[in-house]
Amino acid sequence: MSALPGSSSRGRRVAFFGSPAWSIPVLEALHRHHQVVLVVTQPDKPVGRGLRITPCPVAAWAEAQGLRVEKPARLRKNPEFLALFKNLGLEVAITAAYGKILPAELLELPRFGFLNLHPSDLPKYRGPAPVQWTLINGDAETAVCIMQTDVGMDTGPVVARWSTPVGPDETALELSNRLRDKGIELLLEALEGLEHLHPTPQPPTGSHAPLLAKEDGKILWERTAAEIYNRHRGVQPWPGSWFEHQGKRVKVLKMSRAEGQTPNAAPGTVVGVADGLEVSTAQGNIGLKEVQPEGKKPMSALEWARGARIAPGDRL
Repeated sequence: MSALPGSSSRGRRVAFFGSPAWSIPVLEALHRHHQVVLVVTQPDKPVGRGLRITPCPVAAWAEAQGLRVEKPARLRKNPEFLALFKNLGLEVAITAAYGKILPAELLELPRFGFLNLHPSDLPKYRGPAPVQWTLINGDAETAVCIMQTDVGMDTGPVVARWSTPVGPDETALELSNRLRDKGIELLLEALEGLEHLHPTPQPPTGSHAPLLAKEDGKILWERTAAEIYNRHRGVQPWPGSWFEHQGKRVKVLKMSRAEGQTPNAAPGTVVGVADGLEVSTAQGNIGLKEVQPEGKKPMSALEWARGARIAPGDRL
């Protein structure tokens, strides 16, 4: 990348705010093209059965590259971090799934403020789980936006947008990665022309995409097959789809929409066990292909049905 007005021969002086593994390719691209002088992540947390204190994925990656990493427990009323940030001489800061709303006194410090990579068609799905709710709600199209961050939750003006159809079988993991990768391209283009961006204000009203909870993965057979399948796509890989049978949870790892509908079958009724497990819903049938019973390894739905003695006419 050639030198830019107001930048060094190594690109812009930037700080990066992000935490999960999804954010690492964004940081990697910035590190390749610009001077990443600071990486800010969520604090280390206890992980696993041993509750070992572990850095988040972005922190681990950045530390391995020798980048400076800070993990403030809070950003508001944190004069030490504010002073550190102010003295970096930043042109811009980038956020990608950092996980906290930034205070106004921090947003004004970089010369060109903050830019955020957000995988939704803003103002739809502001918040931490935009891709998941895009799929759960069955949207046919979505977008990724580069937004100028303000004090609201994903309410700042948009400087770049890329729209795309949603694949009929695309999962949250697949769609979020695809939007992120395109968002990286948009972000690098925006950084090249920081002095010439044309922000478009968002409408004041929009929809919110809250974090998922474990209960969001529960299969309600009283929904339609389309609604169940869309939710299954949206809750991958967490919390995943599941139902209960004889008091134990059964995770559904692979699912399909079955052709047709079985007349007079109440929702949740097993209507076939020939090719996987076919279950009736409020409208249409769902095919269960691979499951994981509580405390056991993944197996085909047919294998589970045989072991659990599931037969047509049984209710899940």
